Amino acid sequence: MHVHHSHISHPHKPAGLHDSFRRVLWLGVMLNTAYVLVEAFVGLWLHSLSLVADAGHNLMDVLSLVISLLAFRLLQISPNQQFTYGYRKTTILAALLNAVILLITVGAIGMEAVKRMLHPLAIAGIDVSIVAGCGILINGFTAFLFFRYQHRDLNMKGAFLHMLADALVSVAVVISGLLMAAFGWYWLDPVISFAVLAVILISTWNLLKESLRLSLDGVPRDVDVQALTRRMEQVKGVKNVHHVHVWAMSTLENALTAHVVVDQQLSVAESSRIRHELEAVIRDMHIQHSTFEMETPADACKHGDCCVAAQQTSSSPASP
Repeated sequence: MHVHHSHISHPHKPAGLHDSFRRVLWLGVMLNTAYVLVEAFVGLWLHSLSLVADAGHNLMDVLSLVISLLAFRLLQISPNQQFTYGYRKTTILAALLNAVILLITVGAIGMEAVKRMLHPLAIAGIDVSIVAGCGILINGFTAFLFFRYQHRDLNMKGAFLHMLADALVSVAVVISGLLMAAFGWYWLDPVISFAVLAVILISTWNLLKESLRLSLDGVPRDVDVQALTRRMEQVKGVKNVHHVHVWAMSTLENALTAHVVVDQQLSVAESSRIRHELEAVIRDMHIQHSTFEMETPADACKHGDCCVAAQQTSSSPASP
């Protein structure tokens, strides 16, 4: 029996989903760009490092939203002879770039916060609180827009976390502004800046880890390869599954290749049934694209996989 090689492609994510992503991202860009300009101007005018730090953080978030928009645009470009998968991977690279940009921001603001700790400046606390209060409204509303999409895409999750973190930081800035106005505790300004940096690091760390792993073709976090292999081997007629490789084609789509050892004699109808059942299994495990190389035990031996192919049979209880 010769090797059956099949490539099963499933429908891409609906265009409407990408359109929804773009709409909320554009709205987030416009709202936050306006706020960044106001916050940065007032922060420089009032010599408030906490406002300038938060404006810098918000600016990086705006840039990350723009990068995500570009990535989603590239996602829709059709594959060609040079890029047979298209430009899906740009969504992963965008998420990684966003995380790196935020880490650079942490370093720059941290250095300035240390200087301000040594030489605090008098600040108009009430004005700081008013501007930060506007930030709570804008960032909170933007986070609300992204909330429904955070579990469907890594870039949208990153955007949601950034906006939520910004809203929480704005709450802290409001409180510090009121305390500075009431008690003259101007040292709170750089302290709040450090709090901003801590929030950025916490919200960015998981995004950095996941985007770096996916950019290196690591297994996506929501895919358990061992559980996936076990479920595939439970399909009737499958003796063993090996050489399983899973990677992310984009932040929305995962892919798999695997060698599937089947019984020696299979009809065309039976082979088709097995492939359809395997497709159903991988869809349940968050994988949208797959390539199965169907093998018999003899074929596996030719490829040097005798021990692997026989493992399932030898470990199974003997028939009565």
